[in-house]
Amino acid sequence: MSDFQEYPDVVQEVRGALNPGRLKLQSNSVIFKNNKTGKIDQYPGTDVDKVHWLKRARGNCLKFLLSSGTIHRYDGFKEGEFEKLAAFISKYYMVSLEKKDLSVKGWNWGLANFTGNALEFEVDNKLGFEVPLSHVSHTTTAKQEVTLEFHPNDDAAVSLMELRFHIPPDPKDTEKDLVQEFYNNVLEKADIIQATGDALAVFTEVQCLTPRGRYDFKMYNTFLQLHGKTFDYKIPYTTVLRLFLLPHKDGRQMFFVISLDPPIKQGQTRYHFCILLFNIDDEMSIELGLSDEDLNEKYENKLQKEMSGPEYEVISRVFKAVTNRKITVPGSFLSNTKSHSISCSYKAATGFLYPLERGFIFVHKPPIHIRFDEVVTVNFARSAGTNRSFDFDVETKSGTTYTFVGIEKDEYGKLYDFVSSKKLRVKNINGKGDKAPYRDDMSGSDDEDDHDAYLERMKAEGKDRQSGDEDDDSDSSDESYNPNESASDVAEEYDSNPPTTSSNSDDSEGSGGDSGDEEAKEQKRKERQERKSKEKKKSHTAKTVREKLPGSEKKKKKKSKKDPNAPKRPQSAYFLWFNANREELKKDNPDISITDLSKKAGELWKQLEDKTEWNEKAAEAKKDYEKAMKEYQAKRAEASDEEGEEESAKKRKSPKKSPSKSASDSRAGAGTNYKSKEYISSSGSNSSGSDSDDKPLKKKAKKDDSKKEKKKKKEKEPETKRKSKRQNKGSESESSVGELPDEEEILDTPPSSGKSASESESD
Repeated sequence: MSDFQEYPDVVQEVRGALNPGRLKLQSNSVIFKNNKTGKIDQYPGTDVDKVHWLKRARGNCLKFLLSSGTIHRYDGFKEGEFEKLAAFISKYYMVSLEKKDLSVKGWNWGLANFTGNALEFEVDNKLGFEVPLSHVSHTTTAKQEVTLEFHPNDDAAVSLMELRFHIPPDPKDTEKDLVQEFYNNVLEKADIIQATGDALAVFTEVQCLTPRGRYDFKMYNTFLQLHGKTFDYKIPYTTVLRLFLLPHKDGRQMFFVISLDPPIKQGQTRYHFCILLFNIDDEMSIELGLSDEDLNEKYENKLQKEMSGPEYEVISRVFKAVTNRKITVPGSFLSNTKSHSISCSYKAATGFLYPLERGFIFVHKPPIHIRFDEVVTVNFARSAGTNRSFDFDVETKSGTTYTFVGIEKDEYGKLYDFVSSKKLRVKNINGKGDKAPYRDDMSGSDDEDDHDAYLERMKAEGKDRQSGDEDDDSDSSDESYNPNESASDVAEEYDSNPPTTSSNSDDSEGSGGDSGDEEAKEQKRKERQERKSKEKKKSHTAKTVREKLPGSEKKKKKKSKKDPNAPKRPQSAYFLWFNANREELKKDNPDISITDLSKKAGELWKQLEDKTEWNEKAAEAKKDYEKAMKEYQAKRAEASDEEGEEESAKKRKSPKKSPSKSASDSRAGAGTNYKSKEYISSSGSNSSGSDSDDKPLKKKAKKDDSKKEKKKKKEKEPETKRKSKRQNKGSESESSVGELPDEEEILDTPPSSGKSASESESD
C-alpha cells in the first residue's frame, strides 16, 4: 500500500453550495484544495479523532472529527472505495472507519447533541441531520423556542436562512432552563460577530479604493471592523483568503489587497477584495492592546507591544499575524520600464496587471485574481485599434476569458518570457506548438523554467504583420480622379489596342492629321470632359470601376527563380555534425519523432565542447563555395553578352512598322479618337498652308434607309478592298482641299453599339 491516496473528484459542502476539489490523504496529514478559490485546508493526521462513513443521496460521505472539535465532510466517494480507505486510515491515523446509519423516518422530534462545532439531531438513536454551527450568523430565544439564522451564500441555488427548535421543559427538573442551555451551546460555537472587549489595534482614516472611501480599521480577536461615514463592515478573519502587497508603478505608492471569501456585501454589491492605498513616505507608530502573554503564546512574538515604521509595513505585519496568512509580493518579473506591473485596461477601466509567482492579479477596478492552476490557455492577440499595443487573453477552466487590452508592444518579450517560464499553454494561431499545461499540484506552484524558440517565431510573425499593414496603408492611399488621365473607364473587349491615356489619343490625332490644331485639341478635350461628367451624374448610383494606369499601382517584388546550375550554399558546422551523427541518434532513440530528434541534436550540439573539427570543415566548404560562385558568375556574364548580341542582330533585321499602320491601330477604341472626313480634309488644308477653313464642314442630311443599306454592303467587303479604298480616299482628300464631299461620304458620329474606329472610318 502506498503512503498516500488522492481523490480528484471530491465535493465539499459549504453553506449549501457544493465546491469541487481534490482530497489527498497522506501518511501524516490530510489536504483538501478547493478548485474554485484555491484555498487549501490541511491538518495533521495526529489530530484526527474519529472518521465516519455516511450514505448520501448520491455516493458516500467521509467525515473527519478532529480533536479540536472541528468537523470536515467530503462527499463523492463510491461504495467500492470503503475497504481501501478503511485500511489506509487504520494504518496511518490509528482510528477505525465507522459506518453510521441515517434515520429515514422523517420525524421532526428527537434528541439534539452538540458534537464539536455541529449540532446533530438524532431520531431513534440514528442521525437525522446535522447543522454546522459555524454557518450560524445569529440566534435568539423566545419562550420554549430557539431560532437559528444562517449566513446566505450567493453560490448556492437554495440557501437555508432560518431554523427553529422547540424545547419542552424537563418534567423531572422543572428549575433547569433547557432553552438557555441550548442557546449557550449554540452561541459558543456559532460564527456570531460580537464586539466584546477592546480592539487589538486601531488604524484611523485609512484610504480604501474598494470599497471606496476612508475607513477606521478596528481589529478584534476574531474579526475586523471597517467604520466609515456611511457604512460599516465586519469581516471575520476566517474569510480572509490571501494578502497581497503590491508596489505602484510610479514607485511612490503601495497597494495592500485583502482577498475575501465570502465577500462583504452592501445591498446587491459584493466586494471580493478590499484594497488599501498607502504612500511609501507616510510613517506611523502604534501601541497594541495585547498583553505580553498573548504576544508570546498566541502570536509567537510576530508582533511587538509598540510598532513603528512605514504605514503600509506596520498594517501588513499586523494583518499577517492576526489572520495567519502569508503576504504575497511580486516575484522576479520586471517590465520594460523596470517595474513589477504592466499598464493595461480591462473592459472600460485602466489599471495594472501584476504577474506573480502563482498567478495574475489586476488592480484596481475591478480587482481580478487568476491562479495559474485554473488557467487553460493564454493568448497574445493583435490590438484592433493600433499597432503600438497588443491584447493579452487568459482563458480559465470555468470558461471565462479575461482580456487585458492596450498593453504596449515593448512589454511583449518580457511577458512572453514570464508565461513560458511558468509553463502556461500559449494558444497558437495555427494550432501547433502549444506548450505543456501548467502542472496542477496541491501546492499550486511550479518553479521550473522551460524556454523554447516559439518567442522568436511570434516576433517574426508580428514584424511581418506590421510590415504588411504598412504596405496596405501605402497601397490604399486615395487618388484624385482625373477624367483626362484615361480615355475610357473600361477598355472594350473587342479593341485590339485600346488607348489608355490622353497623350496616346493626342499622338494619334497628330499622326492622322499630320499637324493638328492646338485649339481644336483643347476643344475636343473639353467636350470629352463634359460628356463624362454628364454620364457620371446620370449613373451616380452605379459603381464605377476605375481603370488603373500603367505604373500607378505598386509593383510587387517577384521572387527570382533559382538557377539549378548555381552552386549550393555551404552547410554550417552544426549541420555537418548533425548529418554525420544522424544515424547514431536514430539508433539511440528509435521512437523519437523528427522534431524531437532535431531538438535532441540541438541540445547535444550545445553540450559539445570541442567544435574545431566541424568549424574547419565548414570554413573549407565556404571557400569552395566562394570559388565556385566566382566561376558561375563569370560564365553567366559571358552568356548574357552573347544573348544581347543576338537580340540586337534580330532588331536590325526586323522591318520598321509604317506610321499609317500605327495610326490606324491607335484609332481603335470606343470612338474617342474618331475623325470625320470633313475634319481630316480641313486639317489637311491647314497643313498645306490655307488658314481659311479651320472648322469641319457641316454634314448633309441623308435618309436613314440608304445609310443602313450602304453600311451593310461595306461590312461584307473584304479587308483588303477596305484598305485600298481607305488609301484612295486619303489621296482624294489631299487633292481636293476644301471641297464639299458627296452625300455618300458624309458620316454621322460613331454608333454607341461598339464598332471599332477602323470600321467606322472605312464606312
